[in-house]
Amino acid sequence: MMDNVSVITIFYLSGLNDKMSHRFILFFLSLLCYCVILLVNITLIVTIILDKNLHEPMYILLCAFCMNSLYGTTGFFPKFLWDLLSPVHVISYSGCFLQAQVMYSFACGDLSFLAVMAYDRYVAICRPLQYNSVMSKQRLIKLVCFSWFIPFCIIGTNICLTSRLKLCSPYIARLFCVNWIIVTLACFPAETIVNSIVAYISMLFYVSHGVFIVWSYIHLIKTCVNSIENRAKFMQTCVPHLLSLITFLFTLLVDVMNMRFSSKQIPLPLKNFIAIEFLVIPPIMNPLIYGFKLTKIRNRLSKMFYLMAPNVGLHAARDKVLQAEMALVRMAEGTMYQEHAAENRRRL
Repeated sequence: MMDNVSVITIFYLSGLNDKMSHRFILFFLSLLCYCVILLVNITLIVTIILDKNLHEPMYILLCAFCMNSLYGTTGFFPKFLWDLLSPVHVISYSGCFLQAQVMYSFACGDLSFLAVMAYDRYVAICRPLQYNSVMSKQRLIKLVCFSWFIPFCIIGTNICLTSRLKLCSPYIARLFCVNWIIVTLACFPAETIVNSIVAYISMLFYVSHGVFIVWSYIHLIKTCVNSIENRAKFMQTCVPHLLSLITFLFTLLVDVMNMRFSSKQIPLPLKNFIAIEFLVIPPIMNPLIYGFKLTKIRNRLSKMFYLMAPNVGLHAARDKVLQAEMALVRMAEGTMYQEHAAENRRRL
């Protein structure tokens, strides 16, 4: 058994059915989905970066939130698109661990950003006089860095513990690499006890994020009930955050339930969609929710499109003027040619 373990240098991703029809249709739909994710997230990021009026803690956190979505989806879609066009779905040993690291640090990073954004809204509404001192530039930078660094380290620890295991099978029944499924491939289950302990500690750490978010919203609601101004601020800035949180938690919970209690009666396409929905729905929905709901971003985007629209009309009008000028030049050249020909005939 140990001799067989040493030769595992690649993993086979068996989530895609080799006989699956309509693979090219799925490829173009996946490519379209990835392009939409890139478009909406990059648009929001560029809008926030270019507009100095949006250089506030809430919008900077939103910008980092969208960057995290780009980071996570890039860990999945390019490889998935390649697999759709490839007859063999394989990934290298190190590449598999890297993919698991990227996608699950992205998921944990999303929850960290949602917790920080809840804290930002709590301070803005419940302690408005202290907001500028509490959410200072230095503290904001620290919160953003910790929201990326801590998930990266936690998931990295889990990945390192998994990499020490002796594996007896290279087959992963998913579309992408999942750390817990790799753990189940271990030859000796007794060696996975440490992995289980660290995994449950990691889960408790992020459950505490959820508890903190619930606590912050309880205080927000209590504060907003008796104040019309705070109620309007809550509806304007907290509802998008709440929708993002519900979307993310729902997709993540469905994925965890599918991974832990998956039934053989569920069709493979539905299993695959459940597995990747946390990489599809939140990265598309979050920029749209914030873009339509937050007034400053909506107004900025409206101005951008408004400025672009006249330019399109101006270019079209300019093209028509140039075409008319060229027609006049051709007519003038024709007239001159005719006059020159007539002059030559008179001389003869």
